Amino acid sequence: MARKKKSAPLPVGEKIKKARQKKKASLDQVANDTGCSIDYLKQVERGEVMPPVGVLLQISRALEIDSGVLLKDQEGSAKDRIKAYAKRTADYAYSTLTPGAEKKHLKAFLVAVDPLADHKGVGYQHEGEEFVYVLKGRIEVAVGDHVNRLKAGQSLHFNSGIRHRIRNPGKVKAELLVVIYVP
Repeated sequence: MARKKKSAPLPVGEKIKKARQKKKASLDQVANDTGCSIDYLKQVERGEVMPPVGVLLQISRALEIDSGVLLKDQEGSAKDRIKAYAKRTADYAYSTLTPGAEKKHLKAFLVAVDPLADHKGVGYQHEGEEFVYVLKGRIEVAVGDHVNRLKAGQSLHFNSGIRHRIRNPGKVKAELLVVIYVP
C-alpha cells in the first residue's frame, strides 16, 4: 500500500491570493481595507515580500479570515519556523509563540530584526494594542511621530492603531518578544 505524500503548505502570499479570490475581492478593495498599496499587495501575493505580523493581521481582517491561517507556518520546531521566515524576509523574521491561538485576541511572536535594518515601506497600523519587550540588542519603535529607544530588558506598550515602525539602529541582531491584542 503506497503512502500518500503530505502536500507542502502554501506560501503566505498564495494563501492570501487564494482567500482574496475566494471572497471575490479585488486588490483595490484589499488596498482600501488595509492601507497597503496595490503594488505591495501584488508583491506579497507573488511571494516577493513577507509582510510583518501587523500587515498580516490587517489582511486577514480585510479578507474576513482567521489570522491563524496566514500566521501558521510549516510544521516543525520553532527553530525551523524561524529559519523558514528568515529565508523569506530580508531584514525581519518572526515566529509565533502562540500556536493554536488562531481564534484568540492575543498573539505572541518572537521577532528578530537584522542590524541597521527596519520594516520595508511605510509604517504599519492595526486595530488593538501592542507590547514589545527587547530580549537582545536595541531598537527604535516609532509610534506616530514619537520615537522610543529601547535596549535589552526594556519594554513598550502602545496603541497599535497608530502608525508604527520598528528599526534596529544597532550593529547586532535585535530579538524581541511582541504581543499583539486585536479586539
